[in-house]
Amino acid sequence: MSAEEQILVVPRSLFDRLGSFQGVNAAVSSYLPELLSSTNTDFMSRSLAETDPNFKQIIPYAVLTFGGKILRYFRGSGSGEARLRAKGSIGIGGHINSGDVCSEQVDRAVYQRAVDREVSEELKNLGAFDEKIVALLNDDSNDVGKVHLGVVHHFVLERDTVISGESDLLGLEFLTLPQLRAERDGLETWSQILVDSWESLFPSF
Repeated sequence: MSAEEQILVVPRSLFDRLGSFQGVNAAVSSYLPELLSSTNTDFMSRSLAETDPNFKQIIPYAVLTFGGKILRYFRGSGSGEARLRAKGSIGIGGHINSGDVCSEQVDRAVYQRAVDREVSEELKNLGAFDEKIVALLNDDSNDVGKVHLGVVHHFVLERDTVISGESDLLGLEFLTLPQLRAERDGLETWSQILVDSWESLFPSF
């Protein structure tokens, strides 16, 4: 029997001390150094972390765009988070686990390696891109959001040849913002929040 995945968490109390919020917050530099400090992070079994609101799982959430359009996909029936299955999403990413850290301390470089791993596992034929962290994302209005804290990355692609690298990422398509807003009710909550906040987060898009 394989050991349960151990995922990176921070205390909810740390988030509250730094300044908890609902929705998006572009003041990344006020949060990320503390959230990715080895003195504040720990690893917890995924089954416990998913049900304990005293901790926040740090989740990279990569939004990919090309030529004025945004990549959208659907989560299949085998998606790791059952509560998000069959939902549309504009965010690629997942948990940071103990395998990303090895014998090192948690820091920004370790975090970025986890981001690169997640994106390369879930998407293929990505090509060249520019990447930037644009915001933090929090939603305490539901059980999924209460135990997660998103770090929103913007990947600007040089080509639109990206394909799914996993069987549970379905229906990849680049859509305009109006098209996404027409699909809003079928998106997972984090994607809804980003679509609603798009102009403030991506003013030059």
